[in-house]
Amino acid sequence: MSEKYLIVGATGSIGSNLATQLYDSNKEVHLVGRNEDETKSLSEKLGFTYTIADVLEDGFVDKIKSDIDDIKGIAYCVGSIDLKPLKISSESDFNKCMKLNLYSAVELIKGFQDSLKKNKGSIVLFSTVAAQRGFTNHSIIASAKAAVEGLAVSIAAEFAPDIRVNCVALSLINSKIAQPILKNVALAQGIAKAHPLKRIGEGKDGAALAKFLLTEESSWVTGQVIAVDGGRSKLS
Repeated sequence: MSEKYLIVGATGSIGSNLATQLYDSNKEVHLVGRNEDETKSLSEKLGFTYTIADVLEDGFVDKIKSDIDDIKGIAYCVGSIDLKPLKISSESDFNKCMKLNLYSAVELIKGFQDSLKKNKGSIVLFSTVAAQRGFTNHSIIASAKAAVEGLAVSIAAEFAPDIRVNCVALSLINSKIAQPILKNVALAQGIAKAHPLKRIGEGKDGAALAKFLLTEESSWVTGQVIAVDGGRSKLS
């Protein structure tokens, strides 16, 4: 039985921290990233295999499967921060966001479904606090991530008892994609204060829960959408 985990979006804040945490737990991982330099660097640091692939491109699943076809779990650590007033949001804005966050996750899961079933595996997807809380200018990303949450609970029911599926709902994380927001010090401080725990999240925060959900530590957990958001979804 394979014990290798697949991390897609491996060079992001969540993905890279998850890879490191799995390494520390003596787990085998296959990394997938679109930036060759960053992915190769992480691979060399941790001794993991890797594939260079862009989830927005057709055939990306076949590209990954040409390097690895037998896995124990998938963490789809791909995301975006698409903030725009609805009035100036286009259909292509929504389509691209859905492709990145939902459609490509579906294709990846379908591609590895048989392997995951054979290995009694697990899937971890990522959402946002904005899928459940209303935030101005979040209609694009909130719509896509709400769809991811719906996917997670639906396929958790469909795949049980063979494959577990869970979703981590994040608030703002200190990451590359968040830098356009966080580089404004006053704005970053204001966002931090909006969280009951009074700070911006770190990649290790989301990765810790993802590691738990991905591995056998959570063998009786499926169909859950769990917030890692500094308390923002419930307490503010």
